[in-house]
Order: sequence, then C-alpha cells, then structure tokens
Amino acid sequence: MRIFSRLAIVILLFSGACSSERNTFTNRTFHNVTAHFNAYYLADVKLQEVETEVFQNYKEDYTQILPVFIPFDSATIQANSEKLQSSRELASKAIEWHKISKWVDDSYYILGKLDYYQSHFDDAQNTFKYINVNSKTPDLRHQTLITLLRLYVDQGEFENANFTIDYLSKESKISEKNRYELYRTLAYYYEKRGDKSGVIGALDKAIEYSQNKKEESRINFILAQRYQREGFDALAHEYYGKALEGNPPYERSFYAQLYAQQVAELNASKDLKKVRKYYDDLYEDPKNKDLKDVVIYERALFEQKQGDTELTLDLLHQAAKEPGSNPRVKGYIYQKLAVINLDEFHDYRASKYYLDSALTFINESDPVAIQITSQKESLDQYVFHYERIQGNDSLLSLASLTPDEQKLVAENYIQSEEERLISEAQALQQPKNTSIFDNLLAFSDRGSGSSFYFDNGVAMQQGAIDFRRTWGNRPLQDNWRRSAVSFQSTEPTIPEPSENDSTGTEKESLVSQLPTVEDLLANIPNSPEQIETLNHELEESYFELGKLLYFDLKETVQSIDYLETLVREYPNSSRKPEAYYLLYLAQKDLGGNSQQYVTGLNREYPDSQYTFSVNNPDAASGNLAYVESSKRYEIAYNAYYAGQYQTSKSIIKSALEEFPLTRNTERLLLLDIMNTGQTEGRVRYRERLENYIQNTQDEALVELARIMLKPLLSEAELAELNPKDIEAADSTQVENKELAENGGDEDLSESPYEYNENSTHIFVLAMEPGQADAAKNLLADLENFHSKNFPKERLRTGNMNKWENAIFIISPFSNAEKAKVYYNEFLKDFKSEGLSDEVKSNSFVISIENFQVLSKSKKLEELEEYRTFFKSAYK
Repeated sequence: MRIFSRLAIVILLFSGACSSERNTFTNRTFHNVTAHFNAYYLADVKLQEVETEVFQNYKEDYTQILPVFIPFDSATIQANSEKLQSSRELASKAIEWHKISKWVDDSYYILGKLDYYQSHFDDAQNTFKYINVNSKTPDLRHQTLITLLRLYVDQGEFENANFTIDYLSKESKISEKNRYELYRTLAYYYEKRGDKSGVIGALDKAIEYSQNKKEESRINFILAQRYQREGFDALAHEYYGKALEGNPPYERSFYAQLYAQQVAELNASKDLKKVRKYYDDLYEDPKNKDLKDVVIYERALFEQKQGDTELTLDLLHQAAKEPGSNPRVKGYIYQKLAVINLDEFHDYRASKYYLDSALTFINESDPVAIQITSQKESLDQYVFHYERIQGNDSLLSLASLTPDEQKLVAENYIQSEEERLISEAQALQQPKNTSIFDNLLAFSDRGSGSSFYFDNGVAMQQGAIDFRRTWGNRPLQDNWRRSAVSFQSTEPTIPEPSENDSTGTEKESLVSQLPTVEDLLANIPNSPEQIETLNHELEESYFELGKLLYFDLKETVQSIDYLETLVREYPNSSRKPEAYYLLYLAQKDLGGNSQQYVTGLNREYPDSQYTFSVNNPDAASGNLAYVESSKRYEIAYNAYYAGQYQTSKSIIKSALEEFPLTRNTERLLLLDIMNTGQTEGRVRYRERLENYIQNTQDEALVELARIMLKPLLSEAELAELNPKDIEAADSTQVENKELAENGGDEDLSESPYEYNENSTHIFVLAMEPGQADAAKNLLADLENFHSKNFPKERLRTGNMNKWENAIFIISPFSNAEKAKVYYNEFLKDFKSEGLSDEVKSNSFVISIENFQVLSKSKKLEELEEYRTFFKSAYK
C-alpha cells in the first residue's frame, strides 16, 4: 500500500505539471523541458536541414562577385515541403501545448521563418512584428528584427528597412552573434541599393563578430572581389590571402589564388614569366581538370592587360573548347570575345554571333543574360539587314547573267566548297605515332602517315565527294546501284551508326549538306515579281542600316554610304525624305555639305516634317515642345470641326515650323491632310494621303489614313485590295474625338461591353477637373515614363475635353495583352506630382469598340459601369 501511495503521489504531481494553465514552478519546469527538447528542438532541426540543403545545392559562381546571402532556391524549398510542414506542426504544438514555457516565442520565430521561406511574406512580417512586441528576450527580439530587415530588403520595402535599421541602431546589448547577422544584413541592404562602399564597410564590420571560419573565408573573398573591381589591388591581394584561411572549399581556394595573381604587382619581365608559368602549372594540375576553361580564360584576361589582343583572342578561343564545370564561364568567354570584336575591330557581325553563343550558356532570367539581350538588339538588326543586302545583291547579280553563266557560277561554288572540306580534313589529319606492332599488321601502312582508307580523313572526305558526284545523295542501303530505286522513300537496311561510332559520319554528313547545281539555280530569281521583292527588301535594308549606323552604332561615315546608296538606287523610295534628313544630320556632324539635302527636301518634299525641321534647326524640342504642340493641335482640331479650314491649316503650319519633330508631328500632318480634303481637289487629297501612308511610321495612323483613302479609290482599285476589316486605331485625338462623336448605334440594353482579346486597345486615365489641375506635370511625366519603359511602342497621349471629367488617353495597343502589360507597369512604377493613388487605381484599358459604347454618354456613371466590367474581364 505504501508503494502504491507513493506512485499515486508521483502521478498526481506529473498530472498537475502537465497543465498549461497553472503557472507554478513545477509546471514551468515541465513545459520548458518538454517544449525545448521535444517540439521546438525537432522543429528547429528539420528547418536547419532544409537550410543546409539550400546551401549545399547552391553553385557559387566565382567569376562574378558573390552575393552576400545565398538566395533561396524555390525548387529546394518545394522539394522539402513535407519536412517544412512537419517543422510547422511541431512548432505549433510547442505553442499550443506548452503555453507557459519560455520557448513559445522561439517557436513563433520558427513559424515566421517557415512563412518567409515559403513566400508567405505578409504572414512572416506579422509573426516577426508580434515577437518584437511581445517577447521579453532581447536576443530573440534582435534576431527577429534582423530577419525582418532581410525580408524588407527582399521585398524592396526600403522605407520599412530604413525604419528597422534606425530602430536597431538605438538598441543596446546586441549579442556578438546578432551583430554578425546584423552587419551581414546591412551589407545585403547596401547590395540591393547598389551602394558598393556600404557593402564593403558592413562586411568589414561583420568579420569582427564572425565565429565561423568558413563563413569568414567567404566574406573575405567577397571583399577581395569588390576591392579588385574598385581598383584597390593591394587590398584585394590581402583579402584573397585571407580567403584561403579557414579550410575553404577547393574551388574557392582555386579562384582566390587565381585572382590573387591578377592583382599582384608586376614590375619586371621576370614577374610576367612567373605569372605565365603559374597559369601553365594550374592548367597542368590534374585537380583542375574541370577548371581548365577558367584557367585559360583568366590567362586571356591577363594577356589583354598586357596589350596583346591577338594572343588574347587565341586564348579565348581555346578556353571556349576546354572542359569546365560551370557552363556560365563559357557564356562569359563568348561575351568577352564579342566585346573585343566590337571595341577593337567594330566587327558587328562577329559580336552578334558571339553574344548569341553566350546566351546559350547563361540562363535567360540571369541579369547578365538580360544585359546581353539588351546589348545585342542593335547588333541583331545590323546583321539582319547587312546579310540581306549581301544576299539580295548577289541574287540580283546572278539574275542578270545568262543561264550558262549561272550554271558555271553554281559549279564553281560547289567545287570551291569541296576544296574547302578537303583542306579542313587535311588540317584535322593527325599523324599517328609509329608503333613496333605496325609491322605485324596485315596493312603495314597503318602507322604514321597512313594511307589506309579508314584511317585517312582526307581520303574519306574525297571518297564521299566522289560518290556524291557520281550517285548523288543516296541513303545507306543494300543494292544502292539500282537505278529504279526510290531514294526518298527507301529505308536504310544498315543500322545507323552509334554516337561513339564517328568514323566518317561527320564527314559524310558535311558532304551531304552540299547543294546541287539544281538547288543553287532554283534560288536565283527568274520572274519580275521575285526581282521586285528583292529590290523592295534592299530598299528597306539600305535605309534601316543607314539609320541604325547613325543613331545606335555611331558609324556616321558608313551610315552616309548606305543612305546615299538608297537615294541613288531607289530615287522614288518612300523613305527618301527621312534619308535626306539623316544625310543632312550626318554631313552636319562631319562638317560636310549638308545644304544639298536641305535644298533637296524643299524642292522634292515641301510638306514633309523633315523639311520643316531642316528649315528651322533651332526649333524647340523635348517635353516642352511636345506639350506646346499638343495645345496647338487641339486648337487646330477645333478650328477644323468648326469649318475654319484655312485657320486650322495656318495653326498647323506654325506648329510644324516651331516644333517640327515631336510625337505630335504625324497627327498634325494627318489633320493638315484632312483640311486639304475640304479645301482642295480629290486628286491632291488622294496624293497627300498616299504619300502619308508610305512615309508614316505609326501603324495606327496609317490604318486611319487608309480608311480615309478608301472612298477615293475606284472599284477596280478596291477589288485589288485584300478583303479584311480595317480598324481605326485610336492613337491620337483625331481618332479619340471621332470615336466619341461617331459612336455606333448598337442596342446596348443587354450587354453593352464585350471582351475582344485581339482588338486594338487604349489606356484611360479619368479624373475630376480639380484633380487634373493638381497633376500639372502629368503629360511630361507620361512621356518620360514611355521613353523609359516602352521606348519602341510609339505610344501617344491625348485628352478629351467633352466629358464631365478630364480624360487622358494613351494609345495604341494592338491587343488586350499588351494593354494589360502597360496597365500593370503604370500601377507599379508611374509617379507624377499631384496624381493620387486613387486616380491611378481607377485607370483602365478598353477596346476601341467598347470605347465607342462608353463615349455615347460621357457621364461618370458610365465610367463606373465600365470599370466593373473591366475588373471582371481583364483581371
């Protein structure tokens, strides 16, 4: 009985201790121990396992400055979702089952980190803020605030980040561990803000509190890289040395030694020899068999510093062929080749193709890839037009020859290609070492300098060429000599060679790719339509290449050559006015005879915007010119609709003379043509419309001009047009007001608005008159926004004054998707003084057809009705 009594007492004590409501010493001790060593401990272990896996799966790119923090890998996080869920459940149990333990706040911290890693950022923020307010443990509060700071930086919430930094700066007794994390997070903050000095300063402070030698090694490596980029070679050399401490991974150690050579002081030729020998030793070291491309690449950069461009290019080509463990390095190699060919030789074709190769090794979402893609836009255009000119010129030259001469050219081309393949085979032929066993072989000439057929690449290439000349491109099969065999349909009876069986396969495939005489002759144009097409393409490419060379590539002399060729070879080109203008600018830059093009424009194209520009070279430009020309346009437009056509023409003329080349120019010209239609004959009206269609770049305005031209065409001319519906694109106030005043007569009682994904769209910003007055710089800010974010879209801004509200319209967008892209970018990035967030959030996009419906009312209520439709149909 005594034993049972004692056991009952123990059970009662434990039962009482299990209660999470009674806050006694026994209860607290029980819950502290249980929460710590059961739920919290296991939750923390599982979380650390995922963090370790993220770290291990990350491949450091030592050719670039290492990031302060290793980024979260969403794929790894997703793959460990079960483990993270288990950690979440355990942490939740520590909170629910052990409410009075001192590990509750720590468990909340685990939940906050889990939400952070799984991209539940709002939940993570709320959890971290709760801990900061409620926790009585300073270390945990500091740790939480530091993690919250990193989250703010990730999200780009720099105002909140600044507030958190300021708050932490006033906190005292921050532990060394937390100070280390704080300074690392500050470095991350400066990294995101692009403050290079801030990163270096914060990492220097972090090292003072580092307790992990491997992490300290990585920070020293980052500091060394940053000092090297800033030109502080002595400091960089010192920190590369420090990065070798702490038993770093072999690859980091390799790069630290490699880069240390780049920043070492070289004072004499013997030092150069020492460095070159160092690179040779690295290359020969078996441990670096997967880093040979890096060694040669860095050697190339070293030789470039010594001014040996030829050797640099040779080494870069070698590096591209060497094995390597990091594909991105190949991308950097090709990028460097592109830069050298561009800067040293102005070889735009080679640069373009090297950049293409670079992109095959770098992920398209990588910032470097984005930079390369942007860099090669002009080069892509250059190569396209350059190669089209070369190809079309050759085809037109061949078209002018007799059939016999064409055949001779084709035969000579094939012969030259065959000779090239044979010479390449000779270059690749490697003499084999003579072996004592060669004499024992049945074919004793298979040693060095062998003429044995299957060991002789030249003989195999020649054999493949001879076979092709005699029999054509026949598949590998039995009875291949049969003359009646169907070569296209017969399947080979001999199996295809395997990947490893490369004997002769590559050479045979190259020979089979050679064209036949018939193939070459078939490509030569032999009809007037084909020749006309080639000439049209040449005309376009001469102009576009000349324009590209002048504006983007700054090759003024080459630009003049192409533009003068256009004017000379295609005197009736629709691009001639702009070509004259570009030639005028180019000759003016070079101090040449620019006046000849002024004379040509005034004589041949008196109504062109380019003529107005050369006649008034000191005219205003930029935002002020755009705003002022918009005002003139509105006055001229109102005069046109009031029937005051001559007044309208005078206003347009003065606007074009004072502001000749703005984004309003083309619509001013179209309004002037509309005046011509009212004051002059049909012949002159039609002539001006046709010229406008040929010379205008804005597709929306071209479509509108075509609609205006259709009533002037005869039935025969209309019959020649392709039958299609031509929509009037709403890109100017001309279209805006016509849509507003000439809306359709559809019955809108049931469904006033319809979603049409492929219809032309516009963006609408509606506000009350007082709000419009407050946003004084709206038009100028919109223009800057378009120039920065949509430079190639030719967006235009207009306003409509016949509504109760102020309505601003941006157009054209060729479909709903492009309009939604603009809408989202506008909400995210556009800022203008006096423009409230409420007005921005009330903006919308709308199709031309729906805008016609909306324009009937011009009431605020109709705008609200459409906004309801917009939210349901476009989001």
